[in-house]
Amino acid sequence: MSVLTTAFSMRSSVRWATVVTACALSACASLDKVSTTLSNLGGVITPYKIDIIQGNFVSKEQLAAVSAGMPKTQVRDVLGSPLLTSVFHADRWDYVFSLRRQGQEVQQRRVTVFFKDDLVERIDADELPTEAEFVASMDSRKISGKPPVLEATPEALKAFAERNAQAERPPEPVPPITNYPPLEAAQ
Repeated sequence: MSVLTTAFSMRSSVRWATVVTACALSACASLDKVSTTLSNLGGVITPYKIDIIQGNFVSKEQLAAVSAGMPKTQVRDVLGSPLLTSVFHADRWDYVFSLRRQGQEVQQRRVTVFFKDDLVERIDADELPTEAEFVASMDSRKISGKPPVLEATPEALKAFAERNAQAERPPEPVPPITNYPPLEAAQ
């Protein structure tokens, strides 16, 4: 083989490697398009996406328990450890919370506690839900129809007592067996 042929085959190999690499990298970008396309097939095929909860959830009740003049240790006891602390902002604690659920907007909440001389100076916070509201928002079940009536009427209690009285009667006794088969076969 001549030097010219070797150089040509080397260039050809480099070109093929470049084409294969470009195809592989473009496939990575199209995976997101495939997921989007599948989820847009009329809702027939939708990929499962897990709920992603990040950060510290702070409720309205917890925030109400923190007041100006509280030391850092008490704030940590009520709100927990802050998600973000900075060396450059040592007198500031950030509590950030986000919840990503399939088919819903991302929920984001932020609470920032500012300290002066290790005591709470002020608090900046988004509108926060109560604990009951947050738990209710986490329930993904679809509740349909009217809730059942949990109070029994006097008529229903009487009917219930009658049904139970019939069910509690003792069973009829079984008469004793008096004729037994022979123990030995007749010869």
